Amino acid sequence: MQLTVAIVGAAKGLKGEVRLEIRTDDPEKRLAVGNTLETEPSEFGPLTVARTRTYKGSTYALFEEVGNRNAAEELKGVRLVIESDEDEPEADAWYPHELVGLEVLDPEGYELGTVSGIEHGVAQDLLVVREPDGRLTRVPFVSQIVTDVDLDDHCVVVDAPPGLFSEEDIIVVEGED
Repeated sequence: MQLTVAIVGAAKGLKGEVRLEIRTDDPEKRLAVGNTLETEPSEFGPLTVARTRTYKGSTYALFEEVGNRNAAEELKGVRLVIESDEDEPEADAWYPHELVGLEVLDPEGYELGTVSGIEHGVAQDLLVVREPDGRLTRVPFVSQIVTDVDLDDHCVVVDAPPGLFSEEDIIVVEGED
């Protein structure tokens, strides 16, 4: 199974350096100098890491096969991928492709929607849920809100705070006549 290590962003400078949007929990290992990464689409790779650096919270890389800014600009949006070398994933870790399509339920079992994607954030990832009415809702992927992920039952349980989903019951307090 291929896993995304990073997505190539904008070119920086004239020598072919690019900004990377990191998607791995171990960038030092995956992006070590000398490592060769496959690409998606495949016609842009493989790419061999020549140098990496961090500047103002962003990671930048230079690849042996990319010698100038023009070549670097062509890589924008290319995914750097590896074959998974993990025998057993962590108990509370899931890959995005495993979550997309799962039914989203509230703690009582009522349908809230379907997972349509994952957005990677700075503080935490967000589950993108398509509600039955077609609206997209972004749910913080934290254990206090996403209380259970059950791949066998093809569902995710979300204990959402009031107002997060559009179809939640609204309590109206009426005054006395």
